[in-house]
Amino acid sequence: MMAWLRIARLKAVLAFLAVAGLMAGCATPARIAGQPGGAPTFDRTGRFAVNVVYRDGKQDAVQGGFAWQDSGQRLVLDLANPLGSTLARVEVSSGMAVMTRSNGEIERASTADGLVDHVLGSPIPVAGLRDWLRGRTGRDPVQGLERDASGQIAAFTQSGWRVALSRYDVLGPRLLQLSRVDFDRDIRVRLVIDDQ
Repeated sequence: MMAWLRIARLKAVLAFLAVAGLMAGCATPARIAGQPGGAPTFDRTGRFAVNVVYRDGKQDAVQGGFAWQDSGQRLVLDLANPLGSTLARVEVSSGMAVMTRSNGEIERASTADGLVDHVLGSPIPVAGLRDWLRGRTGRDPVQGLERDASGQIAAFTQSGWRVALSRYDVLGPRLLQLSRVDFDRDIRVRLVIDDQ
């Protein structure tokens, strides 16, 4: 009886993940509106999936859409659930990160990474993504740098993350695959850029 119940639960979870995966294809939020007369911005929209496997066998997964706008001085990141509803907006400027949840609650922290970890329950390296989304490595030390046949950055390890970049367009990679092995869990993050 217990084995049947476990199989039924597993099937229900797999069905939910399959439906969520299909809906995630429609979850890309709209681009973030620019400020009139503001600085030029780097904008990307797409989908994300975060999978975490803990050493005790527990697994977590979250997915949805994102909109990214970075002026260099100010970063705005909108996170949406698979249905397209906004979960939160993270704004980063001058050493301060502010998250505004969809219900109006506001949280502050010194880093965007910490805020995104809090809202999703799993880390995404927002600081690194400021460079990685543009196909750059940034200032922190890099190990194992690899380039593809056209000379674009294909893979490297930085700040504890293994980063694989591919499917470049004129702005940067359209597929980013990030992985990290911590003492208690393995984390995988996949970002697919949908904008043109």
